[in-house]
This record gives sequence, C-alpha cells and structure tokens, in this order.
Amino acid sequence: MTLVFVTAKAQNTPKDSISPIKGHYNESKFKQLQEELPTPNAYRTASGAPGFAYYQQQADYVMQITLDDKNQRIYGEATVTYTNNSPDALDYLWVQLDQNIQAPNSLSKKTNGEGPAMGYQAQKYVEEFMGKPFDGGYKLDYVKDATGKDISYTVNETMMRINLEKPLASKGQMVFKMKWWYNINNYMIHRGRSGYEHFEEDGNNLYIIAQFYPRMAVYNDAEGWQTLQYLGTGEFSLVFGNFDVKITTPADHVMEATGILQNPQEVFTKDQYKRYELAQKSYDQPVVVVTQAEAEVSEKGFSEKTKTWHYKAEMVRDFAFATSRKLIYDAQAVKLGNKTVLAISLYPKEGNPLWEQVSTKVVVHTLKSYSAHLFDYPYPKAISINANQQGMEYPMICFNGGRPREDGSWSKQTYNGTVGVITHEVGHNWFPMIVNSDERQWGWMDEGLNTFTQLMAQEEFEPGFESRGYPKDLVEYMTGDQSKLEPIMTQHDLVHDSGKNAYHKPAAGLYMLREFIMGRELFDHAFKTYANRWKFKHPSVADFFRTMEDASGIDLDWFWRGWFYTTDVNDIGIKTVNQFVLTDEPTARVKRMAAAYGMPVDQFPKMIHLVAKDSPDYKPEYDQNTNPTEDFQILKEYLAKNFTSEEQAQLKNVKYFYEIVFEKPGGLVMPILVDIVYVDGSKESFNFPGLIWRLNDKQVSKVFPSEKEIKEIIIDPLEITADVNLENNYYPRRAVSDKFEEFKKKTE
Repeated sequence: MTLVFVTAKAQNTPKDSISPIKGHYNESKFKQLQEELPTPNAYRTASGAPGFAYYQQQADYVMQITLDDKNQRIYGEATVTYTNNSPDALDYLWVQLDQNIQAPNSLSKKTNGEGPAMGYQAQKYVEEFMGKPFDGGYKLDYVKDATGKDISYTVNETMMRINLEKPLASKGQMVFKMKWWYNINNYMIHRGRSGYEHFEEDGNNLYIIAQFYPRMAVYNDAEGWQTLQYLGTGEFSLVFGNFDVKITTPADHVMEATGILQNPQEVFTKDQYKRYELAQKSYDQPVVVVTQAEAEVSEKGFSEKTKTWHYKAEMVRDFAFATSRKLIYDAQAVKLGNKTVLAISLYPKEGNPLWEQVSTKVVVHTLKSYSAHLFDYPYPKAISINANQQGMEYPMICFNGGRPREDGSWSKQTYNGTVGVITHEVGHNWFPMIVNSDERQWGWMDEGLNTFTQLMAQEEFEPGFESRGYPKDLVEYMTGDQSKLEPIMTQHDLVHDSGKNAYHKPAAGLYMLREFIMGRELFDHAFKTYANRWKFKHPSVADFFRTMEDASGIDLDWFWRGWFYTTDVNDIGIKTVNQFVLTDEPTARVKRMAAAYGMPVDQFPKMIHLVAKDSPDYKPEYDQNTNPTEDFQILKEYLAKNFTSEEQAQLKNVKYFYEIVFEKPGGLVMPILVDIVYVDGSKESFNFPGLIWRLNDKQVSKVFPSEKEIKEIIIDPLEITADVNLENNYYPRRAVSDKFEEFKKKTE
C-alpha cells in the first residue's frame, strides 16, 4: 500500500489570520550576566570567593645580578624553584621574556602600524633608519636542570617554553637554572617601563630596573597558561613567590629594591647606617639617610670598585630595583595596625627641592589611606623613586616622574602631577601587587580599581585636588568616534585609549557605584571584602563582579553590562512636566474600570483623583480644591478616625501635584538623580534607582506632591552620572553647551 500525503486547500482563510508577531530573546538590560560570566566551580564560587579547590602556583628565585654601568648591561644568573600546586600534570613550563620587546625585530615593532613618531632624537634616528638598531632583548647563555644538564627550550618572541622530559606532576617541584645578559635601554629614547636615564651634564645614569630576569608565567584554573605576548600596553601576569637576590653595583651607588635589605652596614657608610636606623623610628618626619651633599660627591667619583646589595622578599609577584651614584635617600616610619612600615624616597638633586618636600609625605599618606579603605599594607616598606617621565609600579617600589624647573620652582601642574603619580604608583601595591589580577588580559582590573582608590586618597590628602576618575570628565571621550572606542571589557592591547578605557572609565564607574548607586556604606564593605578575599591570590573579572554583589546584597548585573561591556552613553532628560489638580468626581478611567467590572459608577469605591490640567477630565472648578483635608469628605472622615488632632497637625497639606516624565535617549541604564527647586528657594533631592527602567527602557514618570510650587527641576545637578546631554536636564530648559547633538550626528 502506498501512502500519499495531500495538502488540503484552505477554505476562505483570511490573509490576516496568520499572526504577524515574532518572538525574541530576553533583550532586557536587567537580565543576569549568565552568558558573560563563567560558570562557578570548586575553584571560584558563585559568591565571588575562592572555592575549596582554589590553588595557585609558586615560583621562588635565587639570583645573582651584576650591573655593568660602563656598558649599560645587566648580567644575571637565577635558580628557580617552581611548585605545581595545580591538580594537573604539566607537560611544559612557560616563562616570560618581556625584555625581548626591546629586540631589534620584536613582535611589538613588527605589529606597530602607527606610522612615523612625533620626532626622533639623533640616536633613535640612527637606530631606526641608518641600519644600527638598538641591540636589546635577552641573550640566553643556558637553561639547565638542578644537576647542570641542559634543558630544551623554545623562544617564541616574548615567551619561552621549557620542554620537560617528563610531565611535572601535581604537587611536584621543578628546579632549573638560567644565565643571561642584555643591554639596558635608555628609556628616554627607547621608551619602556624600565631602563636608564642619562644625565649629560655629569655623565651619570639613573637605573630603574625591572623585567630584568626571565619570569614564570601564570598557570591557573581560569586561563591555563597565560601566554599572551608582551606588546607594551598589556602589563604583567605573575606568580607569587620568595626572592633571594644579590645585586652588584659600582661601590659609589645607592640602591633600593623589593624586599628587606640584608646587609645595610656593608653598603651604607657608618653615618648613613646610623641615619637608616634612626629613620625606622622617626614617625613625624623623614630622616635623610643619604644627603644631597653626599650624592653630589659620589656623582663625580665613578668608582672602579663594586659592592653587593642583598635583598630578601617573601610572597611577592615580582622584583625591581633602582640604583645610581646620584641618589639622595630619605625615609620615615609609618604605624599601620600593629606593625611599622618604612616610607622611602630616592631622587637625584634634579628632583629637589620638590621631592624632599613632597615624595615621602605622599607615600605616608597613601599607605594610611589605602590601608583604611582596603587592608593594612603587609610589606615592610614602600619606595618612591624619582625617574623622569616615568610612572611604573612593582612590589614595594615604584618609579615616578615630576621635577621642578632648573631654578627650583614648580607649577601647580607639576605639583599635582607629582602627587598624583606617587599616590597612584604606591597604590598599585594593593592592585595588582597583592590583589594579583591579570594585567595582560584586563588592564582595568588594576588600573581602574587603583585609580578609583587613588581618587579617594587624594580627596583626603587635599580637598579639591584635581583628580581623574570623575564621571563628568568622561563625556567628551564617551561621545567620541565610536570606531575608536572599546568596552572596558576589552583585552588591554586592543584598546585605542588606554588612559580613558582602563583608568578613567572604570574609576568613574566605581565612583558612581559608591556615591549614588550603592551608597558608601554598602560599597565600602563590598570593595573591602573583595580586596581581602583576593589578597595574595589571582582574582578574575567574575570574582570582582560577584563579590561586589554578594557582599552588598545589590544586583548590579545591569550596571556591569552597560558600563563595562558596551560603549553606550548616559542621557536622561525631562520629556514633559504635567500639573495635576484634585477631584472626587469619577474620571473617564474610573468609568471604564466600573464598566469592566459590571458595576454602576456610583457603587464604585469613593476615591480622590489626580487629574492632569490638559486632560479631558479637567474642569476649571477643580482648581479650587487646594485644601484636600477640607475639600474632600472621605479624607476628613479617614483622618478623624485614625489620627488625633495633634497628629493631624503634623501631616503635610499637599497643594500641588506634578508628574515628571523622564526620557532616556541614551543606551545606558542609570539612576535618575533629581533636584526639585521651589519658588521659595528651598530644594529637595531624589535618587530613583536604575531599576526604575526595568519595564520601560524609553521613559518613566514619577508624581511629586508638594506643599509649594515648583520653580525648577534639574537632573544630575552635580554632574556625576556622565550624562552626555545637559540640554534636556532642566525644566524650564536652560541654554547649555550641547556636545550630544554633535555625537548624534557622528553616530547616525
């Protein structure tokens, strides 16, 4: 038998009987971040805390380093003990060779598509165009195992894979040795986050040395091996460990470095050592350990002898140092909890008198402020080094620009810049040196969080201090060319404007969370919880977002999505303002409701109604109902029954009713901050949470009852929501410079 399927002809089917409605996915800006965030697991919980199975690797270094000041070279030998705390057997190890960014044909240079530089110093011109490039990058002499046997390795640009003969088992250790050298770059010519500054007038160099040794890459549960190449913008992803480092310099050099100095009596003169000891007990002002007079004598000597500085550091993710015969050295003790920390500054005479007055003072303040907002600084010291045109951070030590004019004077801009860079770079000890996020991937997790904490510290240091991180200063950036804007959640090397994207915008977002979205009490508790949960650990983006919600009890997914995952802008305006009058006569709306319930209107519950003056229900006589407690019997009866005369006297006698319709042309969800100014000059402020937009992303309305007539309505009066269009923020409208119209033309 054959079965034949025949389509039956429809009988008189009208064309519009097929539904034109098409369904859609959840497009709400309030939907949860389930699609964006990784699934919680035993390593990282849904609360944002480390899970019971959380682990992290450890890399311990014993190093002997020699600085060749005559040839500007570093020579190094290191023994590395790598501990595999993961549950995985590792077939190979990855090591970072970040110094290879200075190699003549580095990946960074090959992928630079920006065209000619603004200008070329003579040395740079010869290197770039005359066939004599700077010979930078590591020169590896060997990689050997603990027995001295050569280990196979493969160099891939700024990464090196150590090829193991057999997998490194879980909980196992690998000990290997490396020997290398490299030419130190003049960072004033070749740029870079470390190098040396040459002083032509006296022939000396000031060395700020970092990325000077091959560093273990991070292996963790979230990424596996972090092997993104170092291109210069995305900074570092590093492993915690212990360091034992000996650094040999010319005998007339002064040095500071990560860790505790083990041999101060050997490297300081007798008088300097006495001052060094005194500084550790001086809580009121800095003690000058190496004076300017001593530094000026040393910078003329160029000793042929050497001395070795010995430092040990525990539980740090990196090591850096600074050295020169030009350096002045001062230090002051700081009491934090039950421990004393040494705040230290080193600077050449070219930094004075600005640095002797400012640097250590700012270090002390930063240590106190950050400790109060996050957790007590755990390391024994914090060092600020004056390095021209620099701003870079490492555990316990940072390199900071800012110098006075030759006559010793300085501008307000120089002062602000010096205070700002010292605060920022010392603050990096918390993010990412201790709360150890992956800078190579997410620059904002250290720069943005630190810029925000810096903003708070600077407000405490000097009220009105000019800081970046305020929302209103972002408007021009956010209304710029969208082709050159990226969401904050963009890998750092792919960002056009790192300063705005990784520093300013995240800081502004946290500022808004603290000031009006969460409130200071809830924000401060959550922010401190995140810092304490993840100190000396490796947090991810999800750990931060989840902890902020978990510790505050506030759902912030709408904010993370809009501010961090998009380039949308905030534009909230006043669409219309309607004035209402009162009546107890049934309105058209009531009549429709009564009909729907099949009830006569006179049997519908007696109510007082708000009637818009432009409504068909409006009657001029309603204007007379300005004293509701006298004009409406149902209100009089309710009050008499439920309140004493004394209580009634305390109640408001509302005479005016306004409906404000708020519109949201911008794509961002944001709370509505409103000031109502009355004719008598008084004012009320309102904060309607972002959730007010949850059912209508275009417009919402609120009714404002008042005993007084409204004179003016202002949205975001303090300009703290990064609102890009102030023209619609006022009722009645004000003439305000409008950058938003230009922005709209660009994006249409």
